[in-house]
Amino acid sequence: MPASPKILFLATEDWFFASHFLPMARAAREMGLEVVVVARVRDARAPIEATGARLVALEADRRSLDPRAIGGAVGQVAEILRREKPDILHCIALRSILIGGAAARQAGIGRLVFALTGLGFLGAKRGLVGVAARLGVRTAIRRVFETPGTRYLFENPDDPRLLGLDPGAETMTIVGGAGIDPEALHPAPLPGGETLRIALVARMLWSKGIDLAVEAVGAARAGGADVELSLYGAPDPANPKAIPAEQLDEWSRRDGISWHGPTRDVAAVWRNHHAACLPSRGGEGLPRTLLEAAACGRALLTTDVPGCRSFVRDGIEGRVVQPAAAPLASAISALARDRPLVARMGEAARARVLDGYTERDVMEVVKRLYASLLPA
Repeated sequence: MPASPKILFLATEDWFFASHFLPMARAAREMGLEVVVVARVRDARAPIEATGARLVALEADRRSLDPRAIGGAVGQVAEILRREKPDILHCIALRSILIGGAAARQAGIGRLVFALTGLGFLGAKRGLVGVAARLGVRTAIRRVFETPGTRYLFENPDDPRLLGLDPGAETMTIVGGAGIDPEALHPAPLPGGETLRIALVARMLWSKGIDLAVEAVGAARAGGADVELSLYGAPDPANPKAIPAEQLDEWSRRDGISWHGPTRDVAAVWRNHHAACLPSRGGEGLPRTLLEAAACGRALLTTDVPGCRSFVRDGIEGRVVQPAAAPLASAISALARDRPLVARMGEAARARVLDGYTERDVMEVVKRLYASLLPA
């Protein structure tokens, strides 16, 4: 009996794969593929292996841009690829694409999926530095690592253009983010009381605009709006854009602001809040936090940056403003005065999730993608 085709996912961290990409592993298993996940292993082995995937440890520091560290990671991945001999290599996020693309050349792997789940620094950085960085990555991916069997997977239509790619090309697939289970996350009645309760659930990074949310709520309260902001999330010690815990503690001492640390029960967060806020400065794919809040029927406050603006339509599911405190404060103040509008936006957000952004939607899209790379 011939062996099943094999797909190998390359990710930076096991928790990152477990929080966003389990539907893709399940989709591959539904197709009868053998699934291998290569990542730095910490605490997320169980949910990954529960999909039927096999987890292979890769110890590589995702913070380091030292060419020697990157070269060492390329060598490790190339050795894994030679041993595993996958039919498809699916590289998740920019660093994995650069390392996996180089390793695939060494190992002779030609069927590749480059999944850019957001451009991070490349997407958020403006000016000549950002242009130069995007050009360098574009050159590496398109001219060095791309093969005739390369396909691209994006979470919004803006990111391909930033890399000089046509989002409508046959080699491009746009997917509805990580996908949401609408049965696990469902609407609950809005909490009572006069105070508009807003939550921001994300890693505590400057790029997520946490400071903009704090400043905007402070300004809205100073203008008479009855509003409170709850922050849920932890600083990411491996990310240079992490907000120090001391700064989060200082914000939490301000009137109307509270930092609760990370949460494992996001549904409970949304049961106790009226609206979600993510004032990102850019670099997003399609933020899972917006999908989760929308699935729970909550209005969305976000910014006019790739990923956020492709999901939230201004005035329908919520408000889309420029990434600055003043317009965000104005939007918050308006919602604080109009609770029926908050409810209508939450209902629209739930309907939006059900129209192409569920786990099943994502699974069917990636199954078609994988099938296109495998022999008939």
